[in-house]
Amino acid sequence: VQLQASGGGLVQPGSSLRLSCATSELTFSAYTTGWFRQAPGKEREFVASIRRSGGTTFYADSVKGRFAISRDNAKNTVYLQMNSLKPEDTAVYYCACGGVILSAIRQTEGYRYWGQGTQVTVSS
Repeated sequence: VQLQASGGGLVQPGSSLRLSCATSELTFSAYTTGWFRQAPGKEREFVASIRRSGGTTFYADSVKGRFAISRDNAKNTVYLQMNSLKPEDTAVYYCACGGVILSAIRQTEGYRYWGQGTQVTVSS
């Protein structure tokens, strides 16, 4: 299964970006979908996720209040709206999905399918 992440780019601090994750190989509403990021020299870290049942959302403390994850079932696309971007948000962003149990929702090991990543650079 291939997930296609897009929407990254180079922006100034305080700007906004919206990332998209799409696929034709599964239905996102049947899975929990998450966004992770990896900065150079650092481990991949959890950013946000949306559960398959009810659409409950979860966020890393570092992005809470600035980022929003959502899902458009008609378009079979998951979005990550990123506002008030900071230089420390610079990373490659990956979308992932799977039958994730609640206790593993913030862990990379909980997700079976991954996208190729999209680069987000926040710099003045």
